[in-house]
Amino acid sequence: MQKTIYWADNYIQKSTSADEALKHIKPGQRVFIGSSCGEPQHLVNALSSAAGRFTDLEIVRLLSIESGPLTLIANRSHSQQFNIRSFYLGSASSTKIHRNKRFITPINLSQIPHLFKSRMMPINAALIQASPPDDFGWMSLGVSVDITLAACEAADIVICQVNPNMPRVLGRSFIHVNDVDHIVEHEEDLLTIRPLPELEEANSIAKHISRLIDDGSTLQTSLGVTNEAIMLCLSEKNDIGVHSQYLSDGLMRLVSIGVITNRKKGFNNGKLVAGSAVGSKLLYDFIDDNPSIEFHPSDYINNPSIIARHNAMISLNTAMAIDLTGQVAADALPFNNYTGINGLLDFTRGAAMSEGGKSILMLTSTSDQGQKSRIIPSLSDIAVVVPRGDVQYVATEYGVVNLFGKTLQERAMALISIAHPDFRDELFSKARELDLIDIDRKFKQAIKGVYPLKYEETITINGIPITFRPAKPVDERSIQEHYYSMNRGDIVSRFFHEKKSFVHDQINTTFEIDYINDLTIVATIGEVGFEKIIAVGEYFRNSIINMAEVAFSVSKEYQGMGIACILQDKLAEAARDNGIKGLVAYTSPENKGMRKLFQKLPYQIHSENDEDMVILSCIFAEPLEIAKT
Repeated sequence: MQKTIYWADNYIQKSTSADEALKHIKPGQRVFIGSSCGEPQHLVNALSSAAGRFTDLEIVRLLSIESGPLTLIANRSHSQQFNIRSFYLGSASSTKIHRNKRFITPINLSQIPHLFKSRMMPINAALIQASPPDDFGWMSLGVSVDITLAACEAADIVICQVNPNMPRVLGRSFIHVNDVDHIVEHEEDLLTIRPLPELEEANSIAKHISRLIDDGSTLQTSLGVTNEAIMLCLSEKNDIGVHSQYLSDGLMRLVSIGVITNRKKGFNNGKLVAGSAVGSKLLYDFIDDNPSIEFHPSDYINNPSIIARHNAMISLNTAMAIDLTGQVAADALPFNNYTGINGLLDFTRGAAMSEGGKSILMLTSTSDQGQKSRIIPSLSDIAVVVPRGDVQYVATEYGVVNLFGKTLQERAMALISIAHPDFRDELFSKARELDLIDIDRKFKQAIKGVYPLKYEETITINGIPITFRPAKPVDERSIQEHYYSMNRGDIVSRFFHEKKSFVHDQINTTFEIDYINDLTIVATIGEVGFEKIIAVGEYFRNSIINMAEVAFSVSKEYQGMGIACILQDKLAEAARDNGIKGLVAYTSPENKGMRKLFQKLPYQIHSENDEDMVILSCIFAEPLEIAKT
């Protein structure tokens, strides 16, 4: 029977130099190296220096920071000595990705621990980094637990770099001195990432996305400028929770100002739960021995059934490209540290299963300095990471759409509406060629209109949250349903005659708009993408007299709530912003409601009769105060 050795004595016996520890690694073996900012730089540099004595050593990694020594090794020509198997590469140039493409291993992050522990992929040695042991011999893996803990548990040999700069993070982040084979004490600064640049496109995307995140939601975020921008846009939210693959500086800031409390997660309440931290030294100081933070391995963090247990789980991830049917590619993007399958699909599916959850994919509309569209006709030569059936919300700087439950035509029209305006006509033509859009549909220049987010507002009326926003091309069916549900009298008041059909060609000017010369504001209730339109307000610019003709319709059950007045105010605001001189309305003498509505405008109202029609008008340059003097 082997005698048990006190852990402190064991620690001394196992202490050695990096060079001595690495002598236990043999040519042809498979070596795991700790991930991202937890990369044991001293051990990796020693391994690189000893490259001459190795052949066919396979390095297994999850994510390496570009400035880290492991990435530098990967970029040198060591084909005889090292092959580097990556589950994803991180932020990198396309040329670097292409050079190492054959070694990328597509797999969901939640499944990697099983890959190791089952010995389907045997790990001969694990090079890791940990904090000094506590009074009981436990060392924390600190900023990188993710798949590192599973590698430690599965490896034949564990070589641990003990670094006093590694924070002690709570949760399932610990490994005992007795469970490692060699200990190399070496103090060095942990890897950090530089502050991300502020991009106008990312800030625009963030403004669209922040409206989808309610108080009490639980967030998962990837790394990148878009997510950092979203963190800035969430400063007015309350009781946000976090269950995420990564913890970043942006999330830390939201904790510090009280936005993130983790009180209403519905699972692991009171705890910010993540798999690793990637950021600044301040972030690492923040997580050190913080009782409100727990790190867990990826088979827990990325398990869709665990993700789904959270209240209103919101997954926020970055995509590289999406085709018109909704298939998504997710390769590395500058400043996004993001490529491969990794945890994207895990969180996409977990969020979709959560009560009130949303899966949101974000991408800038163009790449290569605006030369290429990220929304493309088909992903024929690009690997699909998220199947079209799993995609819900998609956001660019031009808007956000919900593809869940939508037909291929609805998906194509929705994605074209948030593509860069310079590429919409080409996408529309390609969609017709692919039979994704009715061949008889005509491209109109109005489809190039840029959605004016500033006119979007949610107002609670009689306890009902009602969103007032500009109409979108995807609103066609909802607008049709609104008109078909109106009673005869309201239809006559709106269209001046009885009308029983509202086919595309008859009402397309309501949703195919340029937001300047023609604008529709709709009042909606319900979830984005499945809203019920309860009111419609429209203006059409008469360029000859530079006046905007307005018209309104409100569903019967929502009349008398002041909805038409809000629509009118928003149309007036937009008309002024777009350089229109004033408003004009044509109505019947019997339509007292329209006359009363128009009288609520803060301008001098002019009224004249024209046969059986009343013409109401106002000029923005004639405010009511001046009219009274």
